[in-house]
Amino acid sequence: MESVLQSIFTLIIIAEFIIGNLSNGFIVLINCIEWVSKRGLSSVDQILIILAISRIGLLWEILINWFVVLHHPARLTDGTALTIALFSWTVTNHFSLWLATILSIFYLLKISSFSCPAFLYLKWRVNKVILMILLGTLVFLFLNLIQINIHIKEWLYRCERNTSWNFSMSDFATLSVSVKFTMTMFSLTPFTVAFISFLLLIFSLWKHLQKMQLSYKGQRDPRTKAHINALKIVISFLLLYVSFCLSMFMSWLSEVYQKELLQMLCQTIGVFYPSSHSFLLILGNPKLRQASLSVAAKVWAKR
Repeated sequence: MESVLQSIFTLIIIAEFIIGNLSNGFIVLINCIEWVSKRGLSSVDQILIILAISRIGLLWEILINWFVVLHHPARLTDGTALTIALFSWTVTNHFSLWLATILSIFYLLKISSFSCPAFLYLKWRVNKVILMILLGTLVFLFLNLIQINIHIKEWLYRCERNTSWNFSMSDFATLSVSVKFTMTMFSLTPFTVAFISFLLLIFSLWKHLQKMQLSYKGQRDPRTKAHINALKIVISFLLLYVSFCLSMFMSWLSEVYQKELLQMLCQTIGVFYPSSHSFLLILGNPKLRQASLSVAAKVWAKR
């Protein structure tokens, strides 16, 4: 029964991997074509490219790690390979989360219409604000990598001191528990920022709708549609983000209590975030949505 469930989870992981690579690769391809043709890209398209690249890297890292743990777990004792694997996961996961959060901030600054002087100051300098936030997140990445490196060194040191030690996945679970707990804690900050952006977008939409009631424009107003489209993107991001954070937390608990099947289920759910959110970004972006429909029409015509 356990081997059957492992096979099912593996097939789901591979399907999520393919969907994620196709959607993220499509975002990179379309924006790169526009970059070459127009010799320039908007700020949001630049964010989307880097976000898509980071998620492609994250998906590859997750897939490789999945098969290593299942079929070659002894390789995890190699200090260099282990460090590269965990650092790669940390870096790609960091940019995957923070760039999606920055995208939420970008929509907030571009669409919302608050009259607060501080907000207007940030709104007029949105590109600089986004750049400064991105550079600021490198501090979190640096601290995260330091903590992960400490966990790796402590685990390897205990392994080297124990001369009678034979590798087993239960031994590796001690390192995995520490790493996953650290990753979960560092994921809370971008989630909080994205959630605040979501609340401010809702408040801005509510204020705007109050103004529109006086002129009877309602839903047909372009700014209202912009608010609603941005909210759809941010809501989908937050829902997937919540599922990702919960899967990380539950995966950590499953490591603590050594529930292997629950851990695999949590990892499968966690991969759904980087693979499916980019697909939703394509549907929410007019340029990418039109390009995807054109591709789909051409493929269907050839059939």
